[in-house]
Amino acid sequence: MPPRVGSQQVLLFTQEDPLVLSSGELLREVEVSYETWGTLDDKASNAVFVCHALTGDAQAVDWWSTMVGPGRPVDTDRFFVICANLLGGCAGTTGPRSIDPETGERYGIDFPLLSVADLVAVHRRLIRHLGVSRLHTAIGGSLGGMQALQWALDAPHEVDRAVVIAASSRLSAQNIAFSSVARRAVLDDPAFLDGRYDQGGGPRHGLAVARMMAHITYVSEGALETKFGRAHQQGTSTPGLGVDFSVESYLDHQGRSFLERFDATSYLYLSRLMDYFDPFPDPAGPASAPDPTPSVDTSFLVISFDSDWRFDTSHSRRIVQELERAGIAARFREVHAPHGHDSFLMEAPGYQSTVIEHLAD
Repeated sequence: MPPRVGSQQVLLFTQEDPLVLSSGELLREVEVSYETWGTLDDKASNAVFVCHALTGDAQAVDWWSTMVGPGRPVDTDRFFVICANLLGGCAGTTGPRSIDPETGERYGIDFPLLSVADLVAVHRRLIRHLGVSRLHTAIGGSLGGMQALQWALDAPHEVDRAVVIAASSRLSAQNIAFSSVARRAVLDDPAFLDGRYDQGGGPRHGLAVARMMAHITYVSEGALETKFGRAHQQGTSTPGLGVDFSVESYLDHQGRSFLERFDATSYLYLSRLMDYFDPFPDPAGPASAPDPTPSVDTSFLVISFDSDWRFDTSHSRRIVQELERAGIAARFREVHAPHGHDSFLMEAPGYQSTVIEHLAD
């Protein structure tokens, strides 16, 4: 195993040098938690940035072991791999549960709304801190893929290759609806208290329900049917309003275990920024409006999964079409996999090999 530097903290933005968000608001202090694996080569040319999804963290070799590690597509014996907890997160990076230096209290819902571009701005500052000016690759799935896409559009000179997996460039009404209901479960929990709850407290019921519903959208109907069907938790049915079917027990476990590793207010902020993500210019806009897409020479790979109904293949095809409309070449592959949206975390024939090929080109 190559050198793994445990979780590190760095203050990237300060009172004297604040982060200016895309909204124009300021964050006067931004601390980032990150991990690295492997060794940066003499030319600083082998850095790969792993962008994590909505509920991920900096420990990429743990939650994405099918993609990141020795001998994996993002080979930590070959690459210097970086993964950082997101701005707005809850695993060491500044977010709604952090202390506002202006008030000495937790931000709660006074934390400013974020955009994917803001997440990328922090990533960009981090790689400069680490002595990297151009990435070999930026890679991510779901929200992570959105970050890789945004990065290559915002700063193509910093990204040689971008791998965008199971992602979207514009959420559908259905996607926004799912996230809206999940957030409502949190916001309507009496223990939410505007995000200023004590450690270990807060809207535990609301967050568990939000996770249960969201998790249904991450897996395919076929995967649930194969794993559970109509099996009963105790082997025989006891009709009632409680947990009876095995799939109910499974979702209950997903909700309860989520409480131990994620914060409700971070969930609100990070899910909301996905709703507003729309990085391409509107072709129906004013004819005189300049196209904001810069000259991009990043090599793109876009991957979808045929069982993913949260971000189905049409989302990935739109990314490719928009890139091509802007004169940017992109490789595309739809992978057959049974697991739904979570397929990006799994092994699948043709999936890992396609990533390996792209990183080797």
